[in-house]
Amino acid sequence: MTDETRILYNDTCPVCRFEIDHYRKTASRDGAALRFDSLDQAAHYGLTPDQAARRLHVLRDGQLLSGLAAFRAIWDGLPRWRWLARVTGLPLIKPVLTFVYDRVAAPLLYRAHLRRQAKRR
Repeated sequence: MTDETRILYNDTCPVCRFEIDHYRKTASRDGAALRFDSLDQAAHYGLTPDQAARRLHVLRDGQLLSGLAAFRAIWDGLPRWRWLARVTGLPLIKPVLTFVYDRVAAPLLYRAHLRRQAKRR
């Protein structure tokens, strides 16, 4: 099995793209084994593009992760960010951040994605 972590993100989302570009630069600088895939690669993850656009997904060690777990896998793969992966896994912090991502951030970003898609039609 490869040590590579594959990240599926919405490249049409300015917020997502900004964050992923930062991770990409950091991974390149630190030699981290991260691969970045846009929504057109969703089938490789077993997802439709719409499913993929709803939240961040990571494929790591053959396991598909999404939401906070996906972010934590990215942070764990970046030497200078590992502390954040550990902190966000703490018993009191993890459920709060999971709730915020699942119920606030991901739905807001997905609705913005749908609006951008509607404007293109």
